[in-house]
Amino acid sequence: MNKNNKKKPNPIDIHVGSRIRLRRNMLGVSQEKLGDSLGITFQQIQKYEKGTNRVGASRLQAIASILNAPVSFFFEGAPGEDGTPAPGMAEDGTAYVADFLNSSEGIQLNRAFVKIADPKVRRKVLDLVKALAADTAASPE
Repeated sequence: MNKNNKKKPNPIDIHVGSRIRLRRNMLGVSQEKLGDSLGITFQQIQKYEKGTNRVGASRLQAIASILNAPVSFFFEGAPGEDGTPAPGMAEDGTAYVADFLNSSEGIQLNRAFVKIADPKVRRKVLDLVKALAADTAASPE
């Protein structure tokens, strides 16, 4: 088979897969644990997350249930036919937020933050991060 004829993943499948990865990482669920919950291998989860394999409707519904998210979450910010985000589907900066939440620091910060039970403490942490960000932006290097 000619390598040039190899089928490329559909942009929607890639997007849905990246959103599965995002949500799984937000909750601290491993690929193996998600796969076990679905009765499939972690390698299959990897293929879904890369967009190599398409997630069927019933499987996506099961993933949404396990990851406690509406099915619509996995389509937020999905590209339209021309590759640009569909209008009204995503706010500006969605890709940057997803990239951050998929980073090592974003995952660690999110996991630690959601463990803070007291809303007042969460607010103070948020205020601290905002103050540090403003201080960093204001000071010349």
